[in-house]
Amino acid sequence: MNADLVEKLKVELIEQLNLEEITPDEIDAAAPLFGDGLGLDSIDALEIIVLLEKEYGIKITDQALGKEAMQSINSLAAFIKSNSK
Repeated sequence: MNADLVEKLKVELIEQLNLEEITPDEIDAAAPLFGDGLGLDSIDALEIIVLLEKEYGIKITDQALGKEAMQSINSLAAFIKSNSK
């Protein structure tokens, strides 16, 4: 796993989702993004999709693929790495 990408994603998610009360160090890269983990919701998912398109040029058009990619920071990093141009 690319540790630099994981750390970059933590910072980007904090900025994109206005999670000012959380520091990158407090985010467990393996924890779920939705539900019990970071506690994100469907609006946050849309913000993550926008972030992926804007920062990485990656579009998620398949809902199942998006759900799989957005399980955790680690899965998001792996998705970006495997779909980067």
